[in-house]
Amino acid sequence: MSTSRLKWYASRLRGMSAEEVSWRALDQVRKQVWSFHQVRPGVSAAPASCIASPRFVSVLPPGTREAVPPELGRELIRAADLLLEGRWEALGVWREDLVEPDWFLDPISGRRAPQAKYAFRIDHRSAEECGNVKQLWELSRHQHLTILAGAWFLTGEEAYASAVARQLRSWWRENPFLSGVHWTSGIELGIRLISWVWIRRLLEGWPGAPDLFEANSDAVTQVYWHQRYLAGFRSRGSSSNNHVIAEAAGQLIGSCAFPWFAQSGRWRAGAAQLLERELRLNTFPSGLNREQATDYQGFVAELGLLGAVEADVVGRPLGADTWRLLSQMVDATAALLDERQRPPRQGDSDDGRALLVDPPGVNRWVSLLATGRALYGGLPWWPASQPTMMSTLVGKLSERPHPTAERPIQRPSYFADGGLTLLRTAPGELPELWCRCDGGPHGFLSIAAHAHADALSVEVRYGGVDILADPGTYCYHGEPAWRSYFRSTLAHNTLEVAARDQSRSGGPFLWVSHARAELVEVELDERGAPRRWRAEHTGYDELDPPARHRRTVELDPVGRSLVIVDTIESAGRHQLRMAFHLGPSVVAELDGRVAQLSWPMGAGSAEATLSLADGLRWRAHRGETEPVLGWYSDRFGAKEPTTTILGSGSSSGERLTLYTELRFSR
Repeated sequence: MSTSRLKWYASRLRGMSAEEVSWRALDQVRKQVWSFHQVRPGVSAAPASCIASPRFVSVLPPGTREAVPPELGRELIRAADLLLEGRWEALGVWREDLVEPDWFLDPISGRRAPQAKYAFRIDHRSAEECGNVKQLWELSRHQHLTILAGAWFLTGEEAYASAVARQLRSWWRENPFLSGVHWTSGIELGIRLISWVWIRRLLEGWPGAPDLFEANSDAVTQVYWHQRYLAGFRSRGSSSNNHVIAEAAGQLIGSCAFPWFAQSGRWRAGAAQLLERELRLNTFPSGLNREQATDYQGFVAELGLLGAVEADVVGRPLGADTWRLLSQMVDATAALLDERQRPPRQGDSDDGRALLVDPPGVNRWVSLLATGRALYGGLPWWPASQPTMMSTLVGKLSERPHPTAERPIQRPSYFADGGLTLLRTAPGELPELWCRCDGGPHGFLSIAAHAHADALSVEVRYGGVDILADPGTYCYHGEPAWRSYFRSTLAHNTLEVAARDQSRSGGPFLWVSHARAELVEVELDERGAPRRWRAEHTGYDELDPPARHRRTVELDPVGRSLVIVDTIESAGRHQLRMAFHLGPSVVAELDGRVAQLSWPMGAGSAEATLSLADGLRWRAHRGETEPVLGWYSDRFGAKEPTTTILGSGSSSGERLTLYTELRFSR
C-alpha cells in the first residue's frame, strides 16, 4: 500500500468515533464472509424465493398521461429518439454507444472496470483499476431508461419499451450479486431501485412488462439482491450524509412497489424509520441541508418526497413531522433561487437526481418546486413554475392533502442555522442584484465530504448572470489536481492566508480540520431583508502567529452596489491572496486597481466597475494549469476558462483592512 494511501487511512480514522471504528471493523468482517454469497458472471444463480405469482399494482391513476404538458412530452420523445440512436450526455460526456452499452467501460479513460471480481475487493476510487467510476455508475443508475420508458408511456410505441427491456436484461445478466464495480456503493443500488420502480410503472400497459419484471426470475432476483444488500450494508457514522438517505429511500420505494418477498414488510418498515431519522439529522430546522452543498439540498428533497409518496401509495404513510420537514426543505429551496430560478452554487455538485423523467433542459429546481406545488401548494412569494413531467407524475400518484409546517409568509433571505445570508434587491426590482454570503459551518459530520473551503466567500449575480462566481465542482475522482483546486479557498471569492486553505484536506472527500464561521451581525432593511452582513472564521487560528479574517458585505439597492470590507488581524506577517472569480460571460479590463466588467444581457450588454483593495497587487488570470487558476464548471464533468482577478500581498503584523466595491451601471 502506498504512503499516501496509508496517510489517508490514518486521517480517515481520526474522523471516526470509537463506536464507528468498531462498527467498521465488524463491517469488514461481514464483507469478507459475504464473499461466499458472490455469484459470478455466467454462473446460474438460484432464483430468489418470493411470494406466489408476484404482481405490480402500484400504477399511475387514469388521466395521468393526458395531464403531461404537451411540449414537455414532445421534448421527452426527442430525447428518447436520440437514445434509440445510442446518443446521450452523461456527466458532460456525449455517449454514442448506448444502443448496446458496455456497463463497465469508462468512456473518458478507455479503462474497463472489473466485472467478475468480488465487489468489496475493488478499489472504486482507483483510476487505474476502474477509470472514472462516476461515468460507470451514472449509466447504471438507469435514468436514461426512465426517459425511454416515459416515451413509451406517452406514445405506446414498441421501440422505446423494447430498448428498455433489452438494456435491463443485459444489465441483470452481466451484474450478478456482488460481482463487479456496480455492487461497491449502496447509494447506486438505492437509486437504481428507484429507477426500476418507475420504469415498471411507466411501462404499465405494455404487453411485455410483466414478462420483463414480475414474471422474470432475473428481475425478481435482482430486486431481491438489491434489497438484501441495502439491508446488510448501509452508510453510518461519519458517512451518514446523502448516501444513507438514498439507500433508505431506494429500499423503501423498492419494498413498497415490489413487495414480493417474505422480508418485504420488515425491509419497508426499517427503511421508513431510517429515512425519517436521517432526513431529520441531515436537515437544519430552517429546511437547509447540512452538507453545505446546495445541489444535495435538491437531491435529498427529491429522495424524501419520492419515498414519502411511495409509502402513501401502499397505505403506510410516513409521519406528519416528516411531511412537514419536507415542506420546509421545499420552501427553503424556493427562497434561495435568483430571478432565473438558479440556486446558489455552494459546495459540491454532481448533478445527481433521485429520479429522471423530465427531458434534458428542464430546470431541475423548477421541477422540484413544481413537485412541491403539486404536493403542498405553492406560496405567493414562490417563483413561478409550470408543471413538469416529474411534478405531474408524482402529483397524480399521491392526490391527498399532506401535512405542512408553519410556512413563511414572505421570502426568507437569512438562514441562521445554515449560515447562509442573501443580500438582494426587492422583488420586482429587475435586474435583480443577488449576493450569497457564506458564514455557516464548514460541512456535515466529521469528514464534511461535500464541503468546500469557502468560509466568508460571496457569490454575486446580476439579472441571474454570474458576476462574482462560485467555481463549481467539475470532478470527484481521477483528477486530483482539479479536485483540489475546485474545492480550495483560492478557487472562491474570499481571502487566503499563508498560502493554505482555511480547512485542511485529507483526501478528495475528507477534511481533517474545519474552519468555523461565526456570524457577527446581520442588519435588516425596512422590508426585514438583510442589508449588511458581517462574519468571521477560525480557519487561520492555527497559524503562528494566529490570524483572524473578518468580512462585512453591504448592499446599496439604490446605488446598485456592493461594498466588501475585509479585515485581517494578526501579530505577525502572513502572505495574503484574495481572489475574485468572474462568471464565464464576463469580460474584464483591469487597469491597476480598477476592473471594468461587461457581459451580454438580453439584446444588449451590461456593465459594472470593480474597485479593488489598495495594499494588494492585482493581476488577471485565465484558464491557467500550472498552477490551476481561472476556471469555471457549470456542470459536473465540464469546465471552461474564466477570468480570475487575484490580489497578492502580505498582512502588516497588525490590523489590515481591505475595501472592495462592485458598482453596477444602470
